[in-house]
Amino acid sequence: METESEPYVRLASLRQLHQVMADINTARSLADTLQTVADGAVSALGYELAAVNLVRPDGDLVVAAFSGNPAAEALITGRVGSRASWERRLTMGERWGDLIFIPHTEGWVLDDDDVPQWFTDGPEPRFEDEWHPSDRLFAPMYTPGAQGGSSGELLGVISVDRPRNGRRPGAWGREALQMYAFQAAIAISNARLRSNMQRALVRLEREQQALRASEESFRQAFEYAPSGMAIAEMGGDQHGRILRTNDALCRLLGRPASAMRRYSFADLVHPEDIGTLLRTSAEGGRAELRLGRRDGSYVWVSLRNSVVADAADGPRFLLTHVEDIEERKRRELQLAHRASHDSLTGLPNSAELRARLSARLCRRPAHAGAPDSLDAAYGHPAYDIPAGHGFDFAPGAEAYDAYDHHVHTVAPEDGRDDGAKGLAVLFCDLDGFKSINDRFGHNAGDAVLIEVARRLSNGVRDGDTVARLGGDEFVILADGLGRADAQDLAVRLRNEIIQPIRAEGRSVRVGASFGIGWAHCGMTADEVLKSADERMYVEKRSRPKQHRRAG
Repeated sequence: METESEPYVRLASLRQLHQVMADINTARSLADTLQTVADGAVSALGYELAAVNLVRPDGDLVVAAFSGNPAAEALITGRVGSRASWERRLTMGERWGDLIFIPHTEGWVLDDDDVPQWFTDGPEPRFEDEWHPSDRLFAPMYTPGAQGGSSGELLGVISVDRPRNGRRPGAWGREALQMYAFQAAIAISNARLRSNMQRALVRLEREQQALRASEESFRQAFEYAPSGMAIAEMGGDQHGRILRTNDALCRLLGRPASAMRRYSFADLVHPEDIGTLLRTSAEGGRAELRLGRRDGSYVWVSLRNSVVADAADGPRFLLTHVEDIEERKRRELQLAHRASHDSLTGLPNSAELRARLSARLCRRPAHAGAPDSLDAAYGHPAYDIPAGHGFDFAPGAEAYDAYDHHVHTVAPEDGRDDGAKGLAVLFCDLDGFKSINDRFGHNAGDAVLIEVARRLSNGVRDGDTVARLGGDEFVILADGLGRADAQDLAVRLRNEIIQPIRAEGRSVRVGASFGIGWAHCGMTADEVLKSADERMYVEKRSRPKQHRRAG
């Protein structure tokens, strides 16, 4: 700003200053704002050189803009001065309001510090207020609201050199530079805010683009996954309701997507597997169970759950992966069946027979107050059982259940037919089977065993067990029979067995001897089978050898 005399100021200079103020507030970027501030100090305030030193995040000040001399601009723009050196400058010299003036008589001590600087050459001053080439003038800029003292947050410093009129600024020049620094601080703060907002908007747009890309990737992965996928509600009244399914799951269950949205997995699961589903935890939960198809059949699947969470609201949806394991389950069931069933006849084998028999029997615990009554009730000495099995009975009780929901198996008494029912164990041994093997070969013998197994299975009730113990020995478990019922069953089965059997193109016949034992709690499975086996041999020896095959 040209000021030949003060307080006279030309109107053109004020207009120029006003225009510069407008320019620094309308610059499009932070860099443009900084350069406009430096240019305005030269064009409107009348200084030959001006630099804008901006405080960096680490506290040091960088020369962010320079105006007035291209050579000096190329030399020092971008260079950094330490905060300590700047603090030293801002605390020495003369204070002109918020301005800091360091005359050449003091400034020589700063010649070797790390603050970037440029001096214009010139003659020594001839009068008192003439500008010396080594004089320094700084206008600190503080964040808006902190103007007027060192207590505010320093935003940067405008440094100017050599007024064009060659004189130190007077009252009006100082006021103008101070006001300019204040407005520049506001403009820089606003520009920085706009820059941060623009960066935030760019970052937000990128995040939204990434989110849209992620959602699209998830949609495609969900829709086109080769195995079933479903999204279900979490929490609230609609907890567990299926919101969305992919094509693979709809094809697996034979249900359209619109119909699937009316169900939850609890509606589709097999009744026997509902407990498995309820025990499956939401986060990382896994379960193998059966889901219902539209045609009423069920398919074995593996469910794996993941929670889709919202950072603010917490868990929101349940993502369930549904894998078809029908073939694997079929193979597993086949392997389990082979392990528990006889490969020739398809009947339960010896291990499965003992498992089923043992499941019906419990070992009765000994108790000081109950031995007599227990022996009387079960006809067998009490057995010791380890502590911790959940038995609960009162001393001296006449009868009790050893397990929750367990009904004791009690045998009908010998020699009496008082209507008592029990678990009958019929031990069957074929008569004449060895001679068929010896005469006609093992293929004929196998055919006889298969047919005998079929006849025994057809001759018992649903729920009864027919097992092959080994060789030509079979065992039947028939619950709820009295002694007369068991004897009638043995007669009927013997009459079925003795009918001619077609084997290897010829008709052969075998007989059968039956021993009837009774299972009751307190016995082991082996004890029960041994008892029936012994009775079978008694029955076999009691019949003449020539009549055994004919029954």
